[in-house]
Amino acid sequence: MKTTIINSLLIGGSLLSASLLTSVSAAGSSPKDDKNLKKPNILWIVADDLGTDLGCYGNQSVKTENLDRLAGEGILFSNCYTVTAVCSPSRSGLITGMYPVSINCHQHRTRKEAMKKLPKGIKTITEYFEEAGYYTFNGSCEKPGKPGKEDYNFITDYEIYDGVDWRERKEGQPFFGQIQIHKPHRPFRRDTARPVDPSGLKVPPYWPDHTLIRQDMAFYLETVQLVDREVGKILARLKKDGLEENTYVFFVGDQGSPMVRHKQFLYDGGTNTPLIVRYPKKEHAKEVREELISNIDLAATALQLAGINIPAYMQGQNFLGAHKPRTEVFSMRDRRDESVDRIRAVRTGQFKYIRNFYPEKPYAQYNAYKRNQYPYLPLMEVLKESNRLSPVQLQFLSDSRPEEELYDLSSDPYEIYNLAEEASYKGIKKELKEKLEQWLEECDRATYPEDQGEIEYWKKQMAKMDSIWKVKKRLPLAPTNQEYVSWWEKKFESLFKSQESK
Repeated sequence: MKTTIINSLLIGGSLLSASLLTSVSAAGSSPKDDKNLKKPNILWIVADDLGTDLGCYGNQSVKTENLDRLAGEGILFSNCYTVTAVCSPSRSGLITGMYPVSINCHQHRTRKEAMKKLPKGIKTITEYFEEAGYYTFNGSCEKPGKPGKEDYNFITDYEIYDGVDWRERKEGQPFFGQIQIHKPHRPFRRDTARPVDPSGLKVPPYWPDHTLIRQDMAFYLETVQLVDREVGKILARLKKDGLEENTYVFFVGDQGSPMVRHKQFLYDGGTNTPLIVRYPKKEHAKEVREELISNIDLAATALQLAGINIPAYMQGQNFLGAHKPRTEVFSMRDRRDESVDRIRAVRTGQFKYIRNFYPEKPYAQYNAYKRNQYPYLPLMEVLKESNRLSPVQLQFLSDSRPEEELYDLSSDPYEIYNLAEEASYKGIKKELKEKLEQWLEECDRATYPEDQGEIEYWKKQMAKMDSIWKVKKRLPLAPTNQEYVSWWEKKFESLFKSQESK
């Protein structure tokens, strides 16, 4: 296990670090509660659609002082990956410690009438905490006093949480809770006090370097800065209430950034999220750990810290204290709204192998949400018509896709050079393919094909939403790609001009 210490200085958003091998205790000495010597509190702060776009992760274009400070006071994990890159199955895995395909929670979304209970014997981790005397809660950051986002793809015959805030618990009672930040989920919000300059951003090679793309990226990063502001308020309140020295604080995203080829897909842009853990009394401060973490591991780790036995069935595993680091992580994609798909992936420290079960489908198959909420696809289609896309950018607009993809992440972090048919990588592909096939056999209990009635329901539902979004944008019911692009250009022109005039 490789661990590094963060230098106390953050210069230009980059980390100064030196290697250090260390072992991490599961919970350290018995920390103090706000009144008595009791079990520690555990707080998860969950951001919606956040990639590793923070100062403490090396992004020099964004100002995230509170999260940078949290990383300096705790452990920064550079290789945390979600089991899927969309909220409802990802959050279902987070609260159960299980792969969504193992508990039939893999689609996004499912009608309530069609939702199922968790398989017999599987529980949400809140049940284990409550049995151990913990108060559990799930609150909204943007709407204090209101429940936070759940979006679980299963139903229960019990209330999953006791309440919405730690202040509601009995005096001295330990808590396990989540605070949901519904940012940087689209629609983005401006941080007018700290604008991000679009011209200074680095555009990934799979997107065209176009003003519209740069403006959307800047808009996203300003929303990330608002996430940071919310985190600062939460940590200040924790300290004010005298809970800082007895609370493990986890900060994590439910999936990567809400961009084309990121959200809903299994490339790192969609699955790699920040994970920061601060111990009570700030033990293990300034550490950076590079081991592979799956977001379902948070459930097992939280139970371990509370002194609660991790259920034998749980697929997530503890990553603090004495443990065996993962050698690979797995991710999955299935139906997303009305877009039917099935993709599976395995990632090691250096390589990623992706299996497309529907290679005849395009990557960019129609999805009403992405078509109306992202400027990327209509812009790329317009640029394609005028031969202004590179071969790499054209890949995502292909009519079909390869059945297998293989990437060497050490030399190709953007995952644009598919090595699956390269003879020199035959052995690597075979090894990863076998790992994935074994995982599929052991863990993929999902039903295929999905009930056609459910698919048709979501096609109709998203068609209704499609019409509503177009009316709100004052677009025709069958807008051209150029009409979409023109709408986005006017929107961003207004937003960025208003900033320039200040």
